[in-house]
Amino acid sequence: MAIPMPVTTPAAILRNAGRGPTMLKRLGELGRELWQDKLGTLGFAIIVGLLLMAIFAPLLAPYDPAAQSVVSRLKPPAWLPKGSWEHVLGTDHLGRDVLSRVIYGARASLLVGVVVVLAAGTFGVVVGLWAGFKGGRTDAILMRIVDVQVAFPGLLLILLIISVIGPSMMTMIIVLAVTNWMVYARVVRGIVLSVRQTPYVEAAEMIGCRTSRVVFRHILPNLSSPLLTLGILEFTNIVLAEAALSFLGLGVQPPATSWGLDVANGRDYIFIAWWLITFPGLSIAITVLAVNLFASWVRVTTDPQEREKRYAYQRAKAAARGRRQSPANSEGGSA
Repeated sequence: MAIPMPVTTPAAILRNAGRGPTMLKRLGELGRELWQDKLGTLGFAIIVGLLLMAIFAPLLAPYDPAAQSVVSRLKPPAWLPKGSWEHVLGTDHLGRDVLSRVIYGARASLLVGVVVVLAAGTFGVVVGLWAGFKGGRTDAILMRIVDVQVAFPGLLLILLIISVIGPSMMTMIIVLAVTNWMVYARVVRGIVLSVRQTPYVEAAEMIGCRTSRVVFRHILPNLSSPLLTLGILEFTNIVLAEAALSFLGLGVQPPATSWGLDVANGRDYIFIAWWLITFPGLSIAITVLAVNLFASWVRVTTDPQEREKRYAYQRAKAAARGRRQSPANSEGGSA
């Protein structure tokens, strides 16, 4: 007996297309939710500004960050005595413009953070998925490797590798990725163990789905909320690690620039030219603060339980506001 096939008409296509929210509608909802969280909005605005500053650095920077001028060395910012608006944030000990170096320094710090998070996150997520789903000997071997690397001092490992290979941005990216994938593996493995026996995973296995399909098609999408929050928070740690390595002379090398390298260059002039370390240091602090503020909003937005709590709080606040306004309206009407 032939099974009748459903007839697909233009009207049916339009009805099916209208059932789910469009991408633009979803983005609009996220934008409204973000606007309600003022701290999250502030963090997102700063992150966007930093990204635009890094991308369009050649257009925004007034000078070449490596251009030296002995005549203009150690000039203070424009608002201080002997300052000049030609160098708004002053100059360093070699006459280089501080504002230009801060703008270009965003490139190195953000690039290292993004690449390391993507590389370490991808490898750590794959290891965690495989260990949590397979279990048994596979899980034991992979987790013992994680334990051994976690037990080994990360800073000592970084110093050893960079000292042998030689300092450079690429070396720093590789080393930071190698020393930071374990946190993703542990988090993902723990979540996979908790969902391993859920009905939808067992159903996928019973109908004959391959292991790779069950892991990457059914389990991985449900890890988006904790992984997104973890990746954003780890980004701040990588930015700080890049600044620390550049400060020690093991990261970005001259004539390139980064915020950590600028802080290292200005440490000998801290009492006579405070602006050399203040503005790069503020850039690092503002970046870390903005990312943490945005990560807090992302965690609440992507977690259904947290979204429900936030929605209940907003409804209760709106109801309380309505009760306060009702007596005022009634008194005005009786008067």
